[in-house]
Amino acid sequence: MNTVKPYRNEKSNKKEQVAQMFDNIAVKYDFLNHFLSLNIDKIWRKKAIKELSKYQPNKILDIATGTGDLAIQALKKLPTAEIIGVDISNGMLEQGKIKLKKKNINQIKLEYGDSENLDFKTDTFDGAMVAFGVRNFENLNKGLSEIARVLKTGKPLIVLEFSHPQAFPIKQFYNFYSKYILPLIGKIFSKDNSAYTYLPESVKAFPSGKNFMLELEKSGFNSIKLIPLSFGIASIYIGTKK
Repeated sequence: MNTVKPYRNEKSNKKEQVAQMFDNIAVKYDFLNHFLSLNIDKIWRKKAIKELSKYQPNKILDIATGTGDLAIQALKKLPTAEIIGVDISNGMLEQGKIKLKKKNINQIKLEYGDSENLDFKTDTFDGAMVAFGVRNFENLNKGLSEIARVLKTGKPLIVLEFSHPQAFPIKQFYNFYSKYILPLIGKIFSKDNSAYTYLPESVKAFPSGKNFMLELEKSGFNSIKLIPLSFGIASIYIGTKK
């Protein structure tokens, strides 16, 4: 996978740049996320959690949790679950903690955590999930392998991520929207010129579909399934730890 970084002219590594980018846009992130997707991202999250809930996990790890949207959605479907969300952006975590406090939610804990070096013992969780985060991993295989390590055998990983739509005219509209409209709106509202240029570039570089299913298999998962969403704009991947 080609390494795409938010700030091309800076010498720092991808992980550092991704953390910096999300710190920069944290305050506006939720608004832009829902606005730019026309709230379709909420529907996608519900579908991802519906798949996770089939396994009835009690202890769930939410990697690249951001402001905790996926964790909050999971709690609605699995009200007795214990959920830990980790992220490398302290700015996003701070916004997430504010959100949880407003909603009076105590079952979700948000803390700093690096997907490639998770601070949990092997076989800790009976469910793991990532929404729009795996393409930001600096080392995809290392990140997925770490998730497999902290999962119990036979337990699921649910990944929600953008894909490469192929059908006409969805492909053409998506390419135009992501190349011209999304960066313009993102620049106006977030004040970070690079953040919403990086997003379509990172999606383009990401090995979606069968290629990502192979990455999951190489990283310690089996029984891998793919569920396309919204004509292939996004996908849900499901795998269980070998």
